[in-house]
Amino acid sequence: MNKYGPFGRLGKWTAAHIRTVAVIWTVIAVGLGAFAPKVEHALSGAGWEAAGSQSLEARELIDREFDGMSSSALMVVVHSQDLTVADSDFKHALATAQKYLMVNDAVTRVVAPRAGTSISADGHTAVVQAGAAKNSNDMVRAADALKELLAKNQPAGVSISLTGASGMWSDFNEANREAMMKSELISWPLTLGILVLAFGSLVAAGLPLMLTILGLVAAAGSLYLGTRLMNISIWAMNFALMFALALGIDYALFVVMRFRGALFGSKLPVQDAVAETMDTAGKAVFFSGVTVLISLSAVMLVPSPAFRSMALGIMLSVAFVLAATLTLLPAMLAKLGPRIDTFSLPWAHSGEHRSPKFAAWAERLWRRPLAYGAVALVALLALAAPVLNLDTGMPSIKVVPTGDGSRVGYNQVQAAFGPGAPGAVQLVGPAADARQIADAAKGDPGIARVMPAMTSPDGRYALVQAIPKTDPSDPAAGETFDRLRETVPTGTLVGGAAVENHDLETALAAKTPLAIGVVLALGFLLLLIALQAPAIAAVGVITNLLATGAAFGAAKLIFQDGHLAGLLGFEPQGFLNAWGPIFFFAMIFAISMDYTVFLLSSAKEHWDRTHDAKEAAIGGVAHSGRVIFAAAAVMVVVFFTFALSGPLPPKEMGVILGIAVLLDAALIRLLLLPVALRLLGTKAWYLPGWVDRVLPDVRFGHG
Repeated sequence: MNKYGPFGRLGKWTAAHIRTVAVIWTVIAVGLGAFAPKVEHALSGAGWEAAGSQSLEARELIDREFDGMSSSALMVVVHSQDLTVADSDFKHALATAQKYLMVNDAVTRVVAPRAGTSISADGHTAVVQAGAAKNSNDMVRAADALKELLAKNQPAGVSISLTGASGMWSDFNEANREAMMKSELISWPLTLGILVLAFGSLVAAGLPLMLTILGLVAAAGSLYLGTRLMNISIWAMNFALMFALALGIDYALFVVMRFRGALFGSKLPVQDAVAETMDTAGKAVFFSGVTVLISLSAVMLVPSPAFRSMALGIMLSVAFVLAATLTLLPAMLAKLGPRIDTFSLPWAHSGEHRSPKFAAWAERLWRRPLAYGAVALVALLALAAPVLNLDTGMPSIKVVPTGDGSRVGYNQVQAAFGPGAPGAVQLVGPAADARQIADAAKGDPGIARVMPAMTSPDGRYALVQAIPKTDPSDPAAGETFDRLRETVPTGTLVGGAAVENHDLETALAAKTPLAIGVVLALGFLLLLIALQAPAIAAVGVITNLLATGAAFGAAKLIFQDGHLAGLLGFEPQGFLNAWGPIFFFAMIFAISMDYTVFLLSSAKEHWDRTHDAKEAAIGGVAHSGRVIFAAAAVMVVVFFTFALSGPLPPKEMGVILGIAVLLDAALIRLLLLPVALRLLGTKAWYLPGWVDRVLPDVRFGHG
């Protein structure tokens, strides 16, 4: 009878068929890698919209019936402090802008500036509009090229700035891409340094980088193929890179540390050492990967192409890294054998699977659980308290660097035409209702002025544009949009770029509780299956919530209240970006579950072997503490490098995730969770009979 379970048998098979495994992964890497270089240009820059929303329906109707003069239309702002529309250089700038717009195949028609509507009262600012001939993603691509042409051909003393939704997303995506590249350049050397210290040898430290590169190349190629079927956000690639790096390191650390213990500590033959490693650490990695995928799948509940494709990108990278960890990594370990410690550091202890320092720490927690547990719990609750006053909103123009054309033009439009001018509301309905639509807009207290109605070429529809009194990111603007929908005639659609943001924010608010509930329920179910213990599975989920709440509490203090804004180099918006709660919750929960599985699977292995609660608690920390500490150190470094990035959203991501990992490792996994094991004692591992009958039998060990 084979003493190993399915994961151990898989490990032994890969160890015996190294060449076959290597060929399979070479085919995957080369096959998908051939498409990887094309992915950046194929990914979309838009998609931040609520599918099925009224504002999206309005955009599609306006594009069809009004020559693309929707939220995707291009807006070029010509401005001079000294010259006016009557001066020749100003006229030349206007002619230049119109010329480049007219010859662009992404433009249907060009609307020249008109006095009283798109020329400021002082004549120093004029706006040229161009209808969108393509979808929102292609209009962002058109803006990428057009803004460069306009910037190169502006006369002295006159600025030509491309703004509007398409221009803003173009600038933001470019700034975000540059910031991510800067962060990667900083994080990779630091990551490699920490890996060498954590693994103790250069050869072992290269294994997680191998997993990361494979996962990333395969995910990039898959994303490119996915763009042939659907629009996929450029952010999908950014997040895929981050998670491929983070999980590649986590999984390799856990597996390699266990392999060293089996090979050098237990003196097992190489193939048996691989089998034992996969039967224990490999099984934990599998459950960790599945919980990560489940957590991220909840983001799919948000009806937005950008959100769904971002989650897809991360899930692809996780799936490939997980598959490589379960197949290619054990084959590589078998191939390397004792050479895993080639170029090792003097203080590296190859066979030391159990850490004496972490064992001593666990002993201390066992002796004084209430004292240590109370400190950790109070600290986490204090950090989490500000989350009760957390405000969210869609990204404002402040997420774009101050010198970029879309922000320059945005500010010029506001100065010339009022704070709400960049967020014009588009009201489209039957032509017969044009007067009532205009009257409803004029009667709303949140509207500053209403433009004359335009009629579609076939005379069926009317388009009325209304300028709000407040900035598009002001909560009062959302209230105005909601009121208009209640007062305009039936059959009238309320749209515009600002309204699309509002509808997406509303959809996020509606789906966030459901997504969080799904993540918690499925996370508990996976932990229950893995650990066969309802009490400690529930504790694992609850402590994950504590880490998440504390991270968002810190986010409220930093990004909403503006603490540390000067140090981090950003201008606070007065709220957290609306996509943060659902997206960051899923990511934090996924990472937290990673560490939870590592710690508790090790504790469960000791419990199954000894049925001693003390040995389970202390042995779990002693055998997984060093891995959790090292993995968390790498993740914190990787995430905090994003705090150095230019745009605000990468800063939010880096700071929130970095704080979450730091708190999770220091106060949850290596303090509060061992304390919970101490206080629960044998009850932590109690499994009711009726539950036992319906659960599959899962054990973290063999023999």
